[in-house]
Amino acid sequence: MATLSRLRVAAATAAASLTRLRLAPITRRSYGSAAQLQYDYDDDYNYDESSSEMEDSLGSVSGRGVQWVVMGDPFTNRQMYAEKLAQLLKVPHISMGTLVRQELNPRSSIYKQIADAVNQGKLVPEEVIFGLLSKRLEEGFYRGETGFILDGIPRTRTQAEVLDQLADIDLVLNFKSTEACLQKKLAHYQDIHSVHRSMNKPLEDYYKKQQKLLNFNVAGAPGETWQGLLAALHLQHMNALSSSQKLSV
Repeated sequence: MATLSRLRVAAATAAASLTRLRLAPITRRSYGSAAQLQYDYDDDYNYDESSSEMEDSLGSVSGRGVQWVVMGDPFTNRQMYAEKLAQLLKVPHISMGTLVRQELNPRSSIYKQIADAVNQGKLVPEEVIFGLLSKRLEEGFYRGETGFILDGIPRTRTQAEVLDQLADIDLVLNFKSTEACLQKKLAHYQDIHSVHRSMNKPLEDYYKKQQKLLNFNVAGAPGETWQGLLAALHLQHMNALSSSQKLSV
């Protein structure tokens, strides 16, 4: 993870970058009010794995924990798998939606700024979003955290570029629904899926160019999906070690 001084400098630089970019339409499109309050809208949907290819070996840097981003289609149970991976790899799961919801109380210094945006159906300013993320990473630094699995940000290429100023991302795990799974859902869900994928394309291209993108197809039951995910990430040995340690306790 970035050093404390780098986090502070990067946070200031990111804020300045967002201010400069505010006039461009792309900088104001990522966080709607509904998305803020119902961020993890795929919690109740269970899918399975299908074949997945890793473009490179497991992304990490010696001497610290992994610094991964999870993203992907709705209805893939992405948050659940992110939490399980975080537990396995002994790094925190940082949910952007959770960070925002924690500030929706009157005692928060930015409560009014967030609440006004939500109540008016406007976008929560990206300066607020990245301010919360920078604060969380700094707090983690003081607690001795050396890695993370980040969920819910970035949502756009612009956000990805700003995130690169805050942290060195090793791997971006992109959960994808298969067509067979989509056929089991209502047409409404298929429409959401189509729009979501078209919006995600620039972000996927950004990380693919950096050779950090791993697409993982989700197709069935959670248990099989988890095993397939471990195989795709080359983590079967860690899961086996974790299981054996629990049995010996």
